[in-house]
Amino acid sequence: MEIQSPDRLIRLAVDLVNTRTREPEQLTSPAALRAFLLEHGEPEPIELNEDDLIAVRAVRERLRPVFDGEDGAKVLNGLLAEYAVRPYLSDHDGAPWHLHVAEPDASWAEWLAATTALGLATFAAGHGFEALGVCAAVDCERVFVNPAERRPRRFCTPRCSSRTRVASYRARQS
Repeated sequence: MEIQSPDRLIRLAVDLVNTRTREPEQLTSPAALRAFLLEHGEPEPIELNEDDLIAVRAVRERLRPVFDGEDGAKVLNGLLAEYAVRPYLSDHDGAPWHLHVAEPDASWAEWLAATTALGLATFAAGHGFEALGVCAAVDCERVFVNPAERRPRRFCTPRCSSRTRVASYRARQS
């Protein structure tokens, strides 16, 4: 449970929220959560149970409003107050030096809450909350970040943008 780069924290937050959209639930079991953490660079051992899964899903639901344009600062400040601690350096288990912002014995949910809140808060401080969004495609609920100076970005991927443009064109033609 370590922090590497600001980009990693943001990607972790976006990907976590995107594990539940109109698509089927992706965090269906402790094994699926373990795979998610491994895909995001967390080293073994990763031991999880049903309680961890439920707690991580709860963190995910607390993060979603940050992207929906609701009071993102209030949500992130709440998560930071509840889960984050004074940052400290660690080289545990032979890992290179890295930064932690959660308690040394934090659960995976507590670590994800502190880490993703810090990443999103840092991003919002540099880019504003308008740089966080939910895809405008009617059949998509995926969230995204847009660090570009020129905004607005309305879609999570070019695929959603193209599908929406094609549907709009076809509707105008009929």
